[in-house]
Amino acid sequence: MKKVGILMGSDSDLPVVRKALDTLRSFEVPYEVHVYSAHRTPAQAQAFCAEAQGNGFGVLICAAGMAAHLAGAAAANTVLPVIGIPMASGGLGGMDALLSTVQMPSGIPVATVAVGGAVNAAILAVQMLALEDKSLAEKLIARRKADQEKVLEKNMAVEAEFNL
Repeated sequence: MKKVGILMGSDSDLPVVRKALDTLRSFEVPYEVHVYSAHRTPAQAQAFCAEAQGNGFGVLICAAGMAAHLAGAAAANTVLPVIGIPMASGGLGGMDALLSTVQMPSGIPVATVAVGGAVNAAILAVQMLALEDKSLAEKLIARRKADQEKVLEKNMAVEAEFNL
């Protein structure tokens, strides 16, 4: 199975990124995590991304706030899919990071999830890997079914309390 590479611009992103790690772990998807900044450690970030495919990675997840250039810098240095997690920081609540992550030039796409959307980033990475791994696809189907059952249980409780 291919690995997921997870980069964050700062260790202050770890509380959110941890949700992606927990999700990947629940699907038994191998991953590596690094703190690489597009601005403070550009050579290390570039080297990791340029070598990622050859090192067994199938997709990269990048979390960054404010200018949020990490996902775009990663995408510029690999042909692997890159998923950006805009982080809430600074005075704009993550809107600056969202716009920086989603507005990429033609030819350098970054799939972008919601501000702080680490769980969806991990699930999207699993979906990408599941294109070549039937067991992952089956785990995704099981996860969807379990999520559906949770909602229907909550619905039954609400209906029982409020519907005549």
